[in-house]
Amino acid sequence: MLPPLFGSRFCRAIAAAVREELQLARLAEANGETERAFAHLENAHVLGQSATYWHVLVHIKMAGWAIRQGDRRELFAQIMRSAAALIVTPFGWLPEGNPGGGRVSAFATMPIPDRLQQKISAARAAPRTSK
Repeated sequence: MLPPLFGSRFCRAIAAAVREELQLARLAEANGETERAFAHLENAHVLGQSATYWHVLVHIKMAGWAIRQGDRRELFAQIMRSAAALIVTPFGWLPEGNPGGGRVSAFATMPIPDRLQQKISAARAAPRTSK
């Protein structure tokens, strides 16, 4: 269950897709595929960046990845981006398609891969549900 503040229709509708990418990231990292794990975290970021809850959570997961990899540069980037995500996401000030990793400018807009765009579009079109 999502906290009420972060329970927007889109946030609820995109939840399964974000969780799937987070699970794939965990599995990849457990198998020693650290770069593949981070790629799944980036996918989760693209999917959930319009929802404050998922946007901040994915940056926190990326920070955890950085800690486990001993990547101080990525960790610093994720600390900064976690704070920024909390502030800017509710206003929609987001560079669409940005994967969220420290190797890419936080301001760069990028194309969204088709399979992710389909999930985002479906979540945006999801009907309203009663609580």
